[in-house]
Amino acid sequence: MTTTVLVLGGSHFLGRAVAEEALLRGWEVTVFNRGKSGRDPHGVRSVRGDRTSPGDLERLAKLGPWDAVVDTSGMAADTVHSATRALCDRTARYVYTSTVSVYAGWPLVPLNEEQPTLADASPAEGMPADVNVPYGVDKALCEKAAEHHLGEKLTILRPGVIVGPHEYVGRLPWWLRRVDRGGTILAPGQPEQRIQPVDVRDVAHFACQRIEAGWTREVFNVAAPGAHATMAEFLDTCIAVVGSQNAALEWVASEFLLHHGAKQWTEIPLWRTYSGTWQVSGDRAREAGLVCRPLADTVADTWAWMSSGGSAVEHERAALHGLDAAKEASLLAAWRATRSMPK
Repeated sequence: MTTTVLVLGGSHFLGRAVAEEALLRGWEVTVFNRGKSGRDPHGVRSVRGDRTSPGDLERLAKLGPWDAVVDTSGMAADTVHSATRALCDRTARYVYTSTVSVYAGWPLVPLNEEQPTLADASPAEGMPADVNVPYGVDKALCEKAAEHHLGEKLTILRPGVIVGPHEYVGRLPWWLRRVDRGGTILAPGQPEQRIQPVDVRDVAHFACQRIEAGWTREVFNVAAPGAHATMAEFLDTCIAVVGSQNAALEWVASEFLLHHGAKQWTEIPLWRTYSGTWQVSGDRAREAGLVCRPLADTVADTWAWMSSGGSAVEHERAALHGLDAAKEASLLAAWRATRSMPK
């Protein structure tokens, strides 16, 4: 019997990847979105509507039931509350995509699924001002809303950084464009810093695995292993994939960058000095079947997508990411000046 799945979203990045993965498995896929950003994958049943509209949700619910619902677009507790209330009796499984930002200790401490979230605890003492705590609170409350209506039907996925083709935030695409421009590239922090970005297709594959497993209430951090790659390996791979002949990395200490006003995480994507950023335990997910492809494959596939004319949907977060060329040159000049000063 064919598995049926409803994807809330489904037209770009993670939602699109989930829909495509489900299609590859031979499932019947319905996507529900406004039709204003991205394109629905070929082969899905497209239902247009706004998840903030009770009437649209009521109309959607009448098109079910489905074996599973995957929610990749729930960003506010009231909208998740409305969607789960409308669909809870129309599905056997519900996968809600959350974030590691829900943890009260993120990004200051190493994380596992047993740690408290911002729905039940205050942010960790000493939380820096540049951490987007309100976003974490919103997503934690979304989880609570989903739990209220779904109970044992619910699977919560908490990814860290997601990258890959169709990425709209622009972290990996920015680095690839910067490498393509060539010249001396400001490389942040320590070359040996371990990073854990996860490929969007691996998140989608895992979501569909959990639907097939059919287990009751479960929560997973979705992150690559701690030994997945270093910052140096990542940037070297970007240079190799792009084929830049004159790109060269110049490593600049984190303390210097912070002192000179460089914004971690956004202005210099993937660079963050807080110790818990890249210490997210994904052991539970890997034991349940999560497989993370090599980061080099993600980089290569993303560059291939970009080179073939691929472009992400417009998103307000994209404008926050990337270092201005003039500022990069200024930082490099200042760094070299300190290095040449007599000790």
